[in-house]
Amino acid sequence: MAEKHAIHQYRVSCNWKGSTGAGYEAYDRTHQITVPPVAQSLPMSSDPAFRGDPALLNPEQLLVMAAASCQMLSFLAIAARARLDVVEYEDRAEGFMPEDDKPVRITRIVLRPRMVIRGEARRERLLECVHTAHEQCFIANSLKTEIEIRPDIVMRG
Repeated sequence: MAEKHAIHQYRVSCNWKGSTGAGYEAYDRTHQITVPPVAQSLPMSSDPAFRGDPALLNPEQLLVMAAASCQMLSFLAIAARARLDVVEYEDRAEGFMPEDDKPVRITRIVLRPRMVIRGEARRERLLECVHTAHEQCFIANSLKTEIEIRPDIVMRG
């Protein structure tokens, strides 16, 4: 008998009101994203290069944020199962979207996690955990985008 697996669904609501009647240059790109059952909404816009509000998040940033967050959560889960004591994790991730590439898309994401490990652990084992986390990251597995990981591992006794 085949094993039945759960299907996880992720619902979001994206809302905008305004008028595009005056043309591309004139309409407001500000919109709201909600993720039920979360009560708060997230104000967003388009990238400033496409006439968006630079004070608001844009979808491209959220994609890079999702890749960084998923890698971190995957790594922490693997480290915890391996009884490795990770005490800090910070990532300064970047996404790259060349406009001359057709179709225009985020072609590469570079993750730069800085992980502080307490106790004894071999660097090779930690790098293996980083690699396994990438292989198990749901977001990375959902993207065609190249994801490069440049880990910085700091050992604390």
